[in-house]
Amino acid sequence: MLRVLMFLVPLALSVYAFIDCISTKDDDIRHMPKPLWALLVLVFPLVGSISWLIAGKKRRPAAEGWSGARGNRSRQWVAPDDNPDFLKSLNEDKPQDRDRGADPDDPKRDES
Repeated sequence: MLRVLMFLVPLALSVYAFIDCISTKDDDIRHMPKPLWALLVLVFPLVGSISWLIAGKKRRPAAEGWSGARGNRSRQWVAPDDNPDFLKSLNEDKPQDRDRGADPDDPKRDES
């Protein structure tokens, strides 16, 4: 089993690195041209793959572009029950109640 893993892990790593390399935009590649990176990954699978993953591509944080600040809610993902815009849209879909301003505890109020 260990022999198989010693073959499959580097193979999977090199396949992943090669596909990642050829599918990356030219603007996001660092240090060398894309064909040279792809050739490096193919000729030297283990070293080339690790080099590509470490130095070949501009990496961006997963949350880049998403503001964590409370003031900028337009770009931050919010659950529907916490999203005030979504909750307002639910109230807009309901027909307006004719006793909207009436106190529900008022004894003079008609109950239908």
